Amino acid sequence: MQENYRHCEALVRAADKDRYLAALFAPADRRGPLFALHAFNHEIASIRDRAREPMPGEIRLQWWRDVLGGERAGEAAAHPVAAPLRDVMARFDLPAAPLIDLVEAHAFDLYDDPMPTLAALEGYARKTEAALFGMAARIVAGHDDGALAAAADHAGIAHALTALLRSFAHHASRRQIFVPLELLQRRGVRVEHILAGQTTPELREALADVRAEARRHLDAFGGLLAQLPAASVPVFLPAALAPGYLAVMDRPDYDPFRSAVQVPQWRRQWTLWRAARRWARTMPG
Repeated sequence: MQENYRHCEALVRAADKDRYLAALFAPADRRGPLFALHAFNHEIASIRDRAREPMPGEIRLQWWRDVLGGERAGEAAAHPVAAPLRDVMARFDLPAAPLIDLVEAHAFDLYDDPMPTLAALEGYARKTEAALFGMAARIVAGHDDGALAAAADHAGIAHALTALLRSFAHHASRRQIFVPLELLQRRGVRVEHILAGQTTPELREALADVRAEARRHLDAFGGLLAQLPAASVPVFLPAALAPGYLAVMDRPDYDPFRSAVQVPQWRRQWTLWRAARRWARTMPG
């Protein structure tokens, strides 16, 4: 099993460096479980890129539904991510339902249907990233109820919106649009311009609307910090990186189709360290 945990750590380090760096702030005996959870998330979130067609993607999602539901025990035991995930679920009493909901939500990724409304986008974020924050809280803090659940909701939505904005050009290249149609229509954005990779003033305004929504959730999360246990600091650290990415996209020369939304690793590590110290002083022991 330790080899599987090391596989998950390597996978997260390569595919989700921000969460990898944040997990290093957790106690040593919680890092492996966190890596297993985040490796599972990567397995699900990357299915569209690996399957390329809806049907193979649906088959992979169904396999994970079966595994989370307690089926395919032999196959799961031989899988380097499923095996440690099931171990973590048993050790930390993680419910299967939120993880199955995460799988269900990512079925949206397999198709080219546009995200219809802001409420639908936040619902997607709530079942994916927010659920992930909640499960991580159970691993590190022992529960995810009360203020922890509310914090996971706001941090998860902010994190998801920021990540989707960073991937806007990639999604558009495969004819997928996560920016809600209601925002695009309100700003007068034409979908064909997005699919053609054309940046317009109207598109910039719509993307700014999504950034404003991400910041609203970050503010709500910040208002809950004093109610969170100090043990939960590593869980929420990825949210501390969102303002830096949003600031890059605020720049006047930012082009959603051509500008890389990157922050140097040294700055991200510095941001995580500062946030960990500041939050630990705010949170009750």
